Amino acid sequence: MAKEAPKKRMISCFRFPEEGRSLSEWKKVRHPVRVFRNYILVTLCKMLPDGNFRNGIYRKIGVRIGKNAHIYGSNLDIFFPELLEIGDNVTIGAYTTILTHEFLNSHYRKGEVRIGNNVMIGAMCLVLPGVSIGEGAKVAAYSLVNKNVPPGSFVGGVPAKEIKNGPEKYIKRHLK
Repeated sequence: MAKEAPKKRMISCFRFPEEGRSLSEWKKVRHPVRVFRNYILVTLCKMLPDGNFRNGIYRKIGVRIGKNAHIYGSNLDIFFPELLEIGDNVTIGAYTTILTHEFLNSHYRKGEVRIGNNVMIGAMCLVLPGVSIGEGAKVAAYSLVNKNVPPGSFVGGVPAKEIKNGPEKYIKRHLK
């Protein structure tokens, strides 16, 4: 039996002193050279045609990627890529952004993002920190994933909510 994902996002909160704003203090969170290196490599990966080579670069910066994962021109987190886990046979559409951190006014938060096996994430989605996407789930294009997605479900929208009819019925109904 598949293990059910927790209902809430699992994130850690880190506060800055009152006088500091979290975004202006980002250099205290991660060394600028490391962030710049990750930015260059993630940007390069968006242009590479070879998926195995691209996944190898993602692994070098700390992303845990399973077999046959296809990431097409997506933005992966450059501050904490080691908090991202992508399962086997996953497809992530173009221009999707997956974050493992958030800078807010007086603090920042970070959380692990786990994407299960056989998951499909459409183009131009935003996945926030601390989210788990269950095995076999599908996320419609242009969705905001701000909470956990149950295994085998089909979600979409802003924020993403479960679409009961499944992707096949949803597509047929909207293409008539």
